[in-house]
Amino acid sequence: MSVRLNEDESIVKAIREGLAKKNGYCPCRLEKTPENKCMCKEFRDQIADPDFEGYCHCMLYYKTKD
Repeated sequence: MSVRLNEDESIVKAIREGLAKKNGYCPCRLEKTPENKCMCKEFRDQIADPDFEGYCHCMLYYKTKD
């Protein structure tokens, strides 16, 4: 298993700008809760799932099964 950034640099730039504006909270989520702090709980749970391969909700990170 490995986690990497999205290969599309424009997406990475946009999401990082959003993270900076929201103090590290997912720019794709409305609520500023601990679960939405990047790397969000949803993606941490997906990382823990050995069968999951894909992007996090905002498409900043990609998990591979290797």
